[in-house]
Amino acid sequence: MSQDLNPVIWPMSARRVNGEITIGYISVSDLADEFETPAFILDELDFKARASLWAKALQEAFGTNAGTAYYAAKSFISTQVARWIEQAGLGLDVCTDGELAVAIAANFPAKKIELHGNNKSESEIAAAIDYGVGVIVIDSLQEIDRVARIAHEKSVTQGVLLRLNPGVDADTHEAISTGHEDVKFGFSIASGAAWDAILSVKKHDSLELRGLHAHIGSQIFTPDSFELSASRLISVLAKYRDEFGAELAELDLGGGYAIAYIEGDKPIPAQEILSVIATRVKSECEKVRLKIPRISIEPGRVIVGPSMVTIYRVGTTKEVTLEDGSTRWYVSVDGGMSDNIRPALYEAQYSISLANRSSSAPLRKSRVVGKHCETGDIIIRDVQLPSDITPGDLLAVPATGAYGRSMASNYNHMARPPVICVLNGRARSIIRRETHRDLLALEIEEEPRQIGKGEAK
Repeated sequence: MSQDLNPVIWPMSARRVNGEITIGYISVSDLADEFETPAFILDELDFKARASLWAKALQEAFGTNAGTAYYAAKSFISTQVARWIEQAGLGLDVCTDGELAVAIAANFPAKKIELHGNNKSESEIAAAIDYGVGVIVIDSLQEIDRVARIAHEKSVTQGVLLRLNPGVDADTHEAISTGHEDVKFGFSIASGAAWDAILSVKKHDSLELRGLHAHIGSQIFTPDSFELSASRLISVLAKYRDEFGAELAELDLGGGYAIAYIEGDKPIPAQEILSVIATRVKSECEKVRLKIPRISIEPGRVIVGPSMVTIYRVGTTKEVTLEDGSTRWYVSVDGGMSDNIRPALYEAQYSISLANRSSSAPLRKSRVVGKHCETGDIIIRDVQLPSDITPGDLLAVPATGAYGRSMASNYNHMARPPVICVLNGRARSIIRRETHRDLLALEIEEEPRQIGKGEAK
């Protein structure tokens, strides 16, 4: 494999053959000709291998105490992906009725679904209970009463977890750090809100409190924060045991495991990080004489992130003179912040490669930008690229599987790109490219009608 295709960043089938990048044994030129650009290219073999790896790693780390590895649908979901997830033995974490609808369309086993979210509507809760989801993760006092009432009306005893806030400030971007105190998620352990929530759930016969949950953030490279979060959650489990004379069966430690986006990123392998967490969990449980609960996790980015590559076609290039007299080469492509909002939203960094050919031209300071009417529509802020890049060339950005297509928008009325699955020289769309017809499909013309009891003027 060429040095510019770091296997930690690129999917397992990515190669450079005669100067051109291939994925799933198909050249990016052939993929671009067949499916146009921009496009998300998903390595099916890579995705399945990572899904199985995390399921196996959880089992190896916790043995008989292994719970469920719930794939986080928010990272990227489709009916095809849901089927792969089921085949790999994982559960599915959904947080809206839309994500649940995909699971239902894929006939995903209801008992292996958990419903998440900090503001679930009554219709979302009802749909989840009707489908028979295994567990609902509760996030507020109002939601406790809401889920209890709807479950009672349907004559169901609904399994629930309480999402707690362990007060852990994970070392990641502020916008994706979710375990410290000043966030919208969960019940604070430090303030006593967590215990109040436990007492509230215990009042309802229609709710079965199965355990506790926490999610401390995303793109976390070290196990320290996970260990501290587990310790604080176990202290609550011990208090519950002392108060009620029974032990809660499940502890969901969430997700947030990092992947590599650029050279120098060093994510910890699944087996290693889960082994470290398992050691801490076992040690803390032993300290308070608690049985080790069933441990669940929520990998998402670590499965789909490295499995996908975005390919773009260069449209224009432009030299810009900077204030210090130096120049920067602007390379504009046919996508942008509508298919990858993370650089603008989180200052996320990505790698990029000239994909349709090799080049021996001198490198020059470059900025890869999209076609949207925003100065901040930047895909790669600073990168050294061959100086002979020209309109028509293809550029490939790896590690775009998580939150690329799932956060894609129609800004500037851009049609969202397709997701193309590749495997052993064959390719197929699993999500087709949107069309102008799709963009116009929500437009309607209707006669105005009287709303409410007021008289028209």
